Amino acid sequence: MIRDPLIALVVEAGLALLLASAALHKLRDLAAFRAVLGAYRLLPEALTAVAAPVIAAVETALALALVVPAWRAAGAIGTIVLLGVYSGAIAINLARGRREIDCGCGAPGTRQPLSAWLLARNALLAAAALLLLVPAAARPLLWVDWLGLVGSLAVLVCAWLAFHRLLAASARVPALGGAG
Repeated sequence: MIRDPLIALVVEAGLALLLASAALHKLRDLAAFRAVLGAYRLLPEALTAVAAPVIAAVETALALALVVPAWRAAGAIGTIVLLGVYSGAIAINLARGRREIDCGCGAPGTRQPLSAWLLARNALLAAAALLLLVPAAARPLLWVDWLGLVGSLAVLVCAWLAFHRLLAASARVPALGGAG
């Protein structure tokens, strides 16, 4: 199986943008991210304080690795592993019945409770990262490819923001009971 180089560029740039944005959100308010991380109750408090900046650093390193051709495969594998760790933490807390805690995947102040949708989202992102391990076809990129990259990223960013706004909003709407 060989993938088109434009698809590779969209996935690489999209995941790198996502990871860089996630790291930036965490670093902007490290104290808030420490609190979110602590709410998961997976690490001792002393390790939570250390883990918060380490997670942001890992996200930054993976974003960089995805855009450097020599490091791309390692970046893809690292992204898959990181998404697996995030999914494991979410799944453990969902199994504990702790849906009310913030996932920590948005900007500070944009609370988003844990849900199965986040697991599906992470699986989709991991599948996208897996695509980066498939060799790309050797064809020159044309001007229309670069236009396609910019357009694709714009659509993906808008879809990502809309998805997370809908998830956050659905958490605030009480369940409708009974038939109308």
